[in-house]
Amino acid sequence: MADTKREIERKYESDDSGLPDLTGVAGVDAVVDKGVAHLDATYYDTADERLAAASITLRRRTGGADAGWHLKFPVAPNVRDEIRAPLSDTLPPVLAGLIRSRVRDAEVLPVVRLRSDRDVSELVDATGRVLAEVSVDAVHAERLTGAGGTAQWTELEVELADDGDPAFLEKVDKRLRKAGVRPSGSASKLARALTETAPKKKRGKGTPTTPPPVSAGDHVLAYVREQRDTIVALDPAVRRDVYDALHRMRVATRRMRSAFRSYAKVLDRAVTDPVGEELKWLAGELGVGRDSEVLAERLTASLDGLPRTLVTGPVRGRLRRWATDRRGGSRRRLTGVLDSARYLALLDTLDALVDEPPLLKAAGGTPEKVIARAVRKDFGKLAETVEAALALDPGTERDLALHEARKKAKRARYSAEAAVGALGDRASTLVKSMKSVQTLLGDHQDSVMARQTLRELSAVAHAAGESAFTYGVLYGREEQRAAAAEGALPVAWRGITEATDI
Repeated sequence: MADTKREIERKYESDDSGLPDLTGVAGVDAVVDKGVAHLDATYYDTADERLAAASITLRRRTGGADAGWHLKFPVAPNVRDEIRAPLSDTLPPVLAGLIRSRVRDAEVLPVVRLRSDRDVSELVDATGRVLAEVSVDAVHAERLTGAGGTAQWTELEVELADDGDPAFLEKVDKRLRKAGVRPSGSASKLARALTETAPKKKRGKGTPTTPPPVSAGDHVLAYVREQRDTIVALDPAVRRDVYDALHRMRVATRRMRSAFRSYAKVLDRAVTDPVGEELKWLAGELGVGRDSEVLAERLTASLDGLPRTLVTGPVRGRLRRWATDRRGGSRRRLTGVLDSARYLALLDTLDALVDEPPLLKAAGGTPEKVIARAVRKDFGKLAETVEAALALDPGTERDLALHEARKKAKRARYSAEAAVGALGDRASTLVKSMKSVQTLLGDHQDSVMARQTLRELSAVAHAAGESAFTYGVLYGREEQRAAAAEGALPVAWRGITEATDI
């Protein structure tokens, strides 16, 4: 078992003078001394410090009120999610899974030991409610690998209480700065320890930066690299079922596949096609849960919008069971996929592709020419598909044609996204246009899938002796939504074709 805590805090450099007087902070009625805790934490990482490079920390800590294993992921500046597991001699499997996309098959080793004497105080209001915890930490760091050494420092940490207002930290910050306390130059104790205990020849060497894109190949690779990074970074969030993480990870796979196809003159498809097939497999596995999730949200919202007089029978309960059954099975399946050798091999392949890209001659060409040509080609294919679909009569054939247009709209949008760095506002405008037509086509396709699901649910309800009336009402409303999307598409499409300048 593991628990998650949202950690919102500020860190400051400190001297040996202790905690400044904080009773003058607005809202603070008293500063309550909670005593000194003696903490002993061992931080773990791979030999090449992959977790630290991603600002992820993994530690086993004794002492204090929360002894155990702690895994921290960055969320935003000064905000991290901390996943906690009970104290044990070995890394808990649940935490091992959350770092798998980073460490792969590399061994996780103890890298740094931090021993801290933590002098803790609580800032409380007039009712005794805790607003924040403030600690002054005397830290002794010892590197456990290589020829590193030791370091000592004192820092001050202010952590917001659970469900507290982040604006309160601004008030504390203002008071501390007035007292001469300055913000820490390191994002975490571990980051500082790694820097200050590193062998002297490695100190001062930051993470190498990627030079700005110049050639067509540079721009395409920057986009591909961004999608690779997104897939790896979202893996833990997908495992934790963080809202929208699965959808964003799936989109990243689609963006990369689209780049391979759109920029076939830049990246050799003999190399990228097999990778694209594996990305397609991953997207399909991710979609098992996502498609059900989208449908459940859509149908639930439609049901919520109906007057009570139009809801007959246990429709809401049946819909909830339908969604839960599919979601439960898909979550178990998805965890297995993310733990599979096939998935981890795909991540290794993406790393190799980014590090040694299969560039073709056009990769060295002028971005404005090479990239613009690819974008125009994708837009042209979309135009042909949309116009052919609009020429069909409403019905199944048109539904299929509009679904195909939706897929081509995504591809045109993604190729335009990759072109923004090279083409600027022209590509940005096309991205916005493609998003608008994609939304119309997406709503239409979602209606097609919703009607199919409503027919299935209606049949099951009827067989169980329940009224199918409400399913019919929802079906009719979905027909209206589809018709509205089809009616708006010609006008939207004319506006896009007139405004496109690539």
